[in-house]
Amino acid sequence: MSLSRAFPGLRSSSPPASESALLRCASSLGHPLPADLVALLRECDGIEREYEAGLIWSAERIASENRTLREDSELATLYMPFDPLLFLADADNGDLFALLPGLRRPDVFVWNHEDDSRTWVAPSLAKYLEWWLTGQVKL
Repeated sequence: MSLSRAFPGLRSSSPPASESALLRCASSLGHPLPADLVALLRECDGIEREYEAGLIWSAERIASENRTLREDSELATLYMPFDPLLFLADADNGDLFALLPGLRRPDVFVWNHEDDSRTWVAPSLAKYLEWWLTGQVKL
């Protein structure tokens, strides 16, 4: 995905993620990152909205947040397993956006931290960005 071609008005001040950062992220998670996410991170290592909320997290944050959620024993008693989800962004309210790489589909879902639901929000990472930027992502 070319961020600058897909979204001409959107710019990131973040430099591209290094290949070593992408490899560390995938290794830390125990599975490869989806190709469209890798392509985006190769263009810029994350995109922030106002108040430093992550529209797309950096490779380092993706690894860190997912490890924390997957390894926290207290969260494991409260929520369904997080292992199938690949969290990549937050919604400023505690909810998180995720891909389901095991399904081999590019869909984006939102995880609701209050009721542990996982709801479809977009058919692809590109549509998620487009719909978020145009106010069409519904939480």
